[in-house]
Amino acid sequence: MKIIRRDLLYLTGIAAVLPMTSRIAWAQTQAGPKLTQILRKDMEAQDHVVQETVVSVVDFGPGTAAPWHKHPGAQELLHVIEGNIVVEIEGGETTLLKTGEAAIVPADIVHLARNESIGASGKALVVHSRAAKDKPLMVVMKK
Repeated sequence: MKIIRRDLLYLTGIAAVLPMTSRIAWAQTQAGPKLTQILRKDMEAQDHVVQETVVSVVDFGPGTAAPWHKHPGAQELLHVIEGNIVVEIEGGETTLLKTGEAAIVPADIVHLARNESIGASGKALVVHSRAAKDKPLMVVMKK
C-alpha cells in the first residue's frame, strides 16, 4: 500500500511540473478532453470491497467537455490541478472547482465535467475506485 501512495504522489508531482506541455498540446483544437490513465492497480488487503483503483489525468482544452456519463460501481474523485473545471450532476447541482479543489461523484450518478473558459486549459487528476471490475469504467449517456 505504501508503494501505491508513493507512486500517486510521484505522478501528481510530475503532473504539476509539466503544465507547459499541456498548453502546447492544447494549441491544436480537439473535440473533447484528453484522458491519460497513469495508474491501474487491484486493491490489496481490503476484502475486495473496492477491487481496483484507476488514476488518470484529464486535460480539458478551452471550451471542451466530457459527455454526460456514469461510472457503474465506481466512485470518482476529481482534483483540479490546473485551471477551473465545472462538474454538473444530472438533475442536481453544478459546482465550479478551481485549482487545488476537489469533488467526489458517487457511483452510478450521471454527470459531466467541462472547461467553460474559452482561453485557458484545465487539468484534473481523476481517481476511480471500482467495486466491480467486470463492469465498464464509463458509460456514455445519450442526451
